[in-house]
Amino acid sequence: MTRAQMKQRKCDDTAARLEDKAVPAGAAWATDLRQQSLARLLAMGLPTKRDEYWKWTDPATLTAAVPNKAVVFDPKDVPIFDAIDRLKIVFVDGVFDASASDDFKGEGVEISSLKDALNTDIHWAKDSYGVLEHAGQTPVERPLAAMNTAFATDGVVIRVTGKVAKPISIIYKHADESSDAILHNLVKLEEGAELTLLENGPAAARFNKVLEVEVADGASFHHVRAQGRDHERRAATHIFARIGANALFKSFTMTANGILTRNEIVLELVGDDSQAHVGGVCMGDGEFLHDDTVFITHDAERCESRQVFKKVLRNGATGVFQGKILVKDGAQKTDGYQISQSLLLDDDSQFLAKPELEIYADDVVCSHGSTTGAIDEEALFYLKSRGVPTQEATDLLTLAFLAEAIDEIAREDIAANVLERLEAWLARRKG
Repeated sequence: MTRAQMKQRKCDDTAARLEDKAVPAGAAWATDLRQQSLARLLAMGLPTKRDEYWKWTDPATLTAAVPNKAVVFDPKDVPIFDAIDRLKIVFVDGVFDASASDDFKGEGVEISSLKDALNTDIHWAKDSYGVLEHAGQTPVERPLAAMNTAFATDGVVIRVTGKVAKPISIIYKHADESSDAILHNLVKLEEGAELTLLENGPAAARFNKVLEVEVADGASFHHVRAQGRDHERRAATHIFARIGANALFKSFTMTANGILTRNEIVLELVGDDSQAHVGGVCMGDGEFLHDDTVFITHDAERCESRQVFKKVLRNGATGVFQGKILVKDGAQKTDGYQISQSLLLDDDSQFLAKPELEIYADDVVCSHGSTTGAIDEEALFYLKSRGVPTQEATDLLTLAFLAEAIDEIAREDIAANVLERLEAWLARRKG
């Protein structure tokens, strides 16, 4: 079968899969935009394991007509970020829960639900919804993101005009073992604005989420999310961001448990002297596959990007990292750094990595590296020789391994909260 025939079969299968699925109703502009997204999806087809960027992660359960069930998990510990003063926005299986959420009010910020925005004839989201997702389809197709823009039932749209002191926290709760949630969040920071966005929770048995972020000149966006702890959940998430001059974008993700998690991040630095930092840690045990796929484009001068991803894997867990830095012609003085590392706590787990650099400017500093290894035996012996029990010593070395990624979190209280959860994950698996 030729490549063209394979592509046609994939598109035909996608059309059959979506034949009875209609885009949600909304204002005329929203319906038109969703129909355009659906047309793009039908033209590219849903992903399969034959696709280059899916060869290590089988998307079959993410694209099936019916999601696999996921038993609802009720952790006994206090939810992460609960000790932090924040404005809470709650979704249960993809449905906004007004009774559990705070009022959409705050100085320097305008918040509304995506459902309300897409049902309004005149709304600022009209010029932003789906724009970065569409742009992020080149040069790599991201069909699950196009599917999200076409079919997202709700989400949050946030417009920031000042420096927002209190973090906005989106909480995703899972209550139905057969739930299938598609949410789309949109954040627009005006010039000089500042926002911290928190996200946590399992969301649904299967979760498809897109976050689009426009960071104007001089603005700062800080993002921290925790995925888990449901053991059987499956999720595909996308972050698309465009960063202006002298602007800052920082995003950190902690993942624990789950059968399948695919996190895609697509960033474009379009203004001089901007910064984009993305990082993450994951803790995987048993039937667990975690995939970070990152694409950062430098399209301005004197910009800095950092990718720092660490994975701890045991009992047959699998980690995947695909990261690329693209430096366009004219993006001089670029500083691009990328590191992906895994710590394998047994011989059954594996880490698969594909780091890439593509550079068309001649005055840049770019580096990438990827390593896989076990616990340092010399360091372990040193700690044990000073009376530290073997398991405690192993945990200390594991946390030290994760430290570089955790350092990417700007707020100390949030970083401490994340570290506490990682320590708890290790404690639950002693022995």
